[in-house]
Amino acid sequence: MPKHIWLLIIGTAIQVTGASFIWPLNTIYMHNELGKSLAFAGMILMLNQGAAIADNLIGGTLFDRLGGYKTIVSGTTIALVAAIGLTVYHTILPYAVFLIMIGFGAGILHPAMFAMASSIWPEGGRRAFNAIYVAQNLGVAIGASLGGLVAAYSFSYIFMANAAIYVIFFLFVLLTYKPMEKKYDANAYTSVLGQGIKIVNKSAFTGLMILSFGFFICWVAYVQWQSTIASYTQDLGIPVDQYSLLWTINGFLIVLAQPLVRLLAHYVPSPKKHIVIGNVIFLISFIYLLFAESFAHFAAAMVIITLGEMLVWPAVPTLANELAPKGQTGFYQGITNSVATAGRMMGPVLGGLVVDLYSIDVLFYGLIIMLVIPFFTTHLYDKNVQTNENTAA
Repeated sequence: MPKHIWLLIIGTAIQVTGASFIWPLNTIYMHNELGKSLAFAGMILMLNQGAAIADNLIGGTLFDRLGGYKTIVSGTTIALVAAIGLTVYHTILPYAVFLIMIGFGAGILHPAMFAMASSIWPEGGRRAFNAIYVAQNLGVAIGASLGGLVAAYSFSYIFMANAAIYVIFFLFVLLTYKPMEKKYDANAYTSVLGQGIKIVNKSAFTGLMILSFGFFICWVAYVQWQSTIASYTQDLGIPVDQYSLLWTINGFLIVLAQPLVRLLAHYVPSPKKHIVIGNVIFLISFIYLLFAESFAHFAAAMVIITLGEMLVWPAVPTLANELAPKGQTGFYQGITNSVATAGRMMGPVLGGLVVDLYSIDVLFYGLIIMLVIPFFTTHLYDKNVQTNENTAA
């Protein structure tokens, strides 16, 4: 890979390592340390993801107008200011404000990093995106494991560590990213707003909406690991450093299992089948969670759901890319990104409400029922595509 791609990989790993010090522990901190309800914590996380959705809509426009370097510096500056603020203020109101700011800054960063990778190495195709994806998961593995160890001493230290790593990332960007300012492909990433709302192919768009609804359900279920399940592990007496270790398992498994994923993709190339297989694995993981009582049980459940994640998450954008009419790839990808973020927004709120009003077991049963829906949406999507192909023929 080109040198600048490696710099983007290193930068991504540094930034995500810093972010991963705090995001797995947000619900635990608000619920167990600040005494807020799970529903309240879910609302704050919803606003954090809402800020990221806003940046999904404007991120491409900033990249096109300011260039990749200035866009990344802008996002990093916002996130850095918020990270420093978290080291000083530990009451709920400033915590919530700074958490939303970090979501806003990171929301600017992530699409710009992907767009820079595509612009610098257009002939790399999906390899450029996959390299950034793997770097993100490496950062998750390192940051979550270190964050849990630090939080075992004091939560204040994880905010300091997060701020320190953002300072390192900021300096790294200033010193190495300026030469990447030249854009080889100005349309490498385009936002939903930039593409406009005009629907060129209504049948393809209908297929995307059907697919996206199932994608949303999967994310609502998955994000419980970062919210209600995080708090549940504390109720069972599992130390916070062991909970963070679960995300280390998640990140390293995604990195190390890439050859296995490629092998499966070779023998089962259909992304639609990947969604079905992955969703079966999601179901198995939540059924298993009904009986989980120890760290070993949760570690096994995390391994199971990670295997499903590696199949479902790349499959939906791939199908969206296949559906997209010429000139609307960014529009379709923007929709799938926004749907995933919407699932991350609504999941903690819905899960928190169910647990506050009923119990964690009721939540697990509800998620198991909900996870039947993606089987129907994938089938309807497939039927819609086949009907359109027959009509076109």
